[in-house]
Amino acid sequence: MKLLIVEDEPVVASRIQRQIRLIWNDKALEITWKESLDDALDYLSTHEIDLLLLDLNLHGADGFKVLETVTAKSFHTIIISAYSDKAITAFEYGVLDFIAKPFTQSRLAQALQRVVNQRAEHPSIAGAALKHLAVKKNHNFILIAIREITFIKADGHYSVLHLANGNENLHSKRIDALLQLLPAQFVRVHRSYVVNWSYVERLAVASGGYYHLVLNGQQQVPVSRSYIQDIKARFQ
Repeated sequence: MKLLIVEDEPVVASRIQRQIRLIWNDKALEITWKESLDDALDYLSTHEIDLLLLDLNLHGADGFKVLETVTAKSFHTIIISAYSDKAITAFEYGVLDFIAKPFTQSRLAQALQRVVNQRAEHPSIAGAALKHLAVKKNHNFILIAIREITFIKADGHYSVLHLANGNENLHSKRIDALLQLLPAQFVRVHRSYVVNWSYVERLAVASGGYYHLVLNGQQQVPVSRSYIQDIKARFQ
């Protein structure tokens, strides 16, 4: 397995590498360390890896830039950072785990086990597209499975996630920002609505010539006139 550690503190990078070798005890491991954002991006442009262990503060540069630049790459990512308030954003990038500094070997082992489990469940896919959105609940956060979201409604500077089970969850991002993160089956149908096309059953016309989509057998989402032609084309 090929691993890349992106960490600007040599002592921490050395510790991560040493603990990984103790946990996995695999002589075939290929572990590379880069300490800057530019060096990491240069390396990833010419090398394939299986696992990225990424710090978020790289000599003042934002570690998320790595994920933004190499989103088409196929590898798992574990964030190791003191910025625990960035955990929600990290999961929205599709990372496998977030380890807060300072960390223990047992916590690192737990994250690495998740890598093993994912590779066993999906042997043909090393990396992962966005599978969850994280929302705050009672001063903590929970992960909402993307597949469970039927539609999203704008709510000022926030968005409301409507789920297949009827529950609703408030997300801190605007609907425009969420749409940039979500997979292709999420379609804009109105200035204030995005639908998960997997749940769309039919297009209905109400009195006055207004359209709406019927989702999941019961939920109704309005379609604005500016989007109606695109929506009709999807049914043809």
